[in-house]
Amino acid sequence: MLLRDRDIPQRKYKINGFRRISQFTMMLVLFTGISCDSFLDEVPDNRVALDDLEKASQLLTNAYSASSYAFTDWMTDNVGFTRGVNLRPNHIEAYSWEDFTGDPNNQDTPTFYWFQSYNAIAHANEVLAVLEDLPATTTELEERKDAVESEALLTRAYAHFMLVNLFGNHYDESSASNDPGVPYIETPETVFIGQYERNTVQEVYDKVEEDMLRGIALVNDNFFLNSGKYHFNKNAALAFASRFYLFKGDWNKCIEYSDQMLGSDPAAFIRDFTSEEFRAASSSIQGYPQLYSSPELPSNLMLIRKSSLVQRTDFAHSPTNTIYSNLFAAHPFTGIIDDRENPSFVKGVNGSFPVRYESLFQRSGLNSNTGFPYHIALAFRGEEVLLNRVEAYIRTGRISDAIADLQVLTDNRYRITTAGGNRTLSMTLIRNFYGVGGNPFIRDEVVLMEYYLLEKQKEFIMQGMRWFDIKRFDISVRHVLGDEVTVITLEEDDKRKVFQIPQTAIDVGGLNPNPR
Repeated sequence: MLLRDRDIPQRKYKINGFRRISQFTMMLVLFTGISCDSFLDEVPDNRVALDDLEKASQLLTNAYSASSYAFTDWMTDNVGFTRGVNLRPNHIEAYSWEDFTGDPNNQDTPTFYWFQSYNAIAHANEVLAVLEDLPATTTELEERKDAVESEALLTRAYAHFMLVNLFGNHYDESSASNDPGVPYIETPETVFIGQYERNTVQEVYDKVEEDMLRGIALVNDNFFLNSGKYHFNKNAALAFASRFYLFKGDWNKCIEYSDQMLGSDPAAFIRDFTSEEFRAASSSIQGYPQLYSSPELPSNLMLIRKSSLVQRTDFAHSPTNTIYSNLFAAHPFTGIIDDRENPSFVKGVNGSFPVRYESLFQRSGLNSNTGFPYHIALAFRGEEVLLNRVEAYIRTGRISDAIADLQVLTDNRYRITTAGGNRTLSMTLIRNFYGVGGNPFIRDEVVLMEYYLLEKQKEFIMQGMRWFDIKRFDISVRHVLGDEVTVITLEEDDKRKVFQIPQTAIDVGGLNPNPR
């Protein structure tokens, strides 16, 4: 499957038979009003009065959305119809690319993501609104104040950035000024029911960039010594910038911020699946995900608790055994094992699910058997930053630099198991793998981009990243339904790749829906 070579308009290449072209009940949802009505003499509930930096900092723990976008993998070519699992309406809707229905509290839906993200934004805005008036009488307190402002700005920027990439078109410089995005909320809510307007994709990106860069300038890791990986630390902020500029198509800035994060030794931020530590842990379905998501690993840059069923093996779709084995068998090397393939859970009758995150459960009471499932997700990883830089190198024609970065990943993923085994990358090896050899009509950039996307798909399977590449590269997706005969297709330019605005935001908040 090859990316369209943008220098040769309207030509599509086929490799191995596949084709790819490049390229509230309340209000809007946003939040329940947090500010008190001015006519009240006292706070009508038990909310915290934000009158010092410590309280403001504590409130920011709620500025990280509890919703996961990993459910988008159910909409990608990573999964097939999985038999023998519980399929809720949202699982069926996702697999068939239908607009989601149901309660806003349903986990793993665009509506849940929307509500939870704007709730996180509300907490960031509350802190930013009072920060200027909070006393800071010493240099240390001034630095602490800057750190709190940094975290509030970065969480606000990140939430809006992810929202616009789910509920708006992918950023395109030629159309972003006209494409509808999402409301960018910068002040606390002061009315119960408000009317909102969708900022354009360009406006959202501009505001995200402003908040993000200000947050990066102020970030200070000294105040997160015991819980730094659960906050927007310096490396996580740089990783955010790397992703932001990749999605924006500013390749040079993507490289710049990736360089800042990775430093002179990018391998230090890449977990080694071939190591004795990971191979020993692979025999434990609890020990492995604990190691994988450990805040002690340098590759794990920021962790967020997510309320989700994605990690459960008894719910929803997963890679079928065939999809899973074919994906990890696809490589250009000889005599090796891809250590990302194992361990995996059996899911349903015909599924294989990669062990990555520990499936956790919070009881609603001490003696209760009910509650909600969650996991600790990796919001940013060193591997993503490395792969972001790979794409930016390819886009700017730096082929040897891209291969060098991919080699770093290769050395920590593929283990040589037989004499004469080879895991050394080269353009010749990659071109031969795709069957184009010395074909002069297909450039190295096109072939290498295809290989990069394959590696990225493996690296982030069932973590939600594939959906954004499907949007960014206009990739079509085919799903076979439960009868094992009917095939449905999400076309390259399908409007359903942009999630529909939640119905309550349309009905009550006054937002215009996305076209269908």
